[in-house]
Amino acid sequence: MAKMNSVILGFLLTLVVYLFFGHYEFWGLLIVGFIVGYMAHEGILGGMWNAALAGAFGTIVASVLFIILVTIGGTALMGPLGGLTGFTISGISSLFVIIYNIIKYMIVMGITGALGGALSKEKN
Repeated sequence: MAKMNSVILGFLLTLVVYLFFGHYEFWGLLIVGFIVGYMAHEGILGGMWNAALAGAFGTIVASVLFIILVTIGGTALMGPLGGLTGFTISGISSLFVIIYNIIKYMIVMGITGALGGALSKEKN
């Protein structure tokens, strides 16, 4: 079962890492996964699940924000490809990249979340 306080904090920290620390994204997500796993106090499996859930939520929201930002920012420059058409094209073309990022960061944050859950020693 997911502890929503640790998942929401991990989600917010994931967004902060994505939006402000782009060059150190991988290392930042390792740290966020560890924090979420430690905060969950549910052992290895609980820490892994909570961190993976936070990583998935953060990836989805950051990807949608990026698509909207690119669509709105490119509207004046793209002419007929701006607006809803540009949003549809950029959304469809980046769908595979979003799915790849979700899987990658769920695995990365899940592994460090399991480590954090193991160190919290609340549940075996």
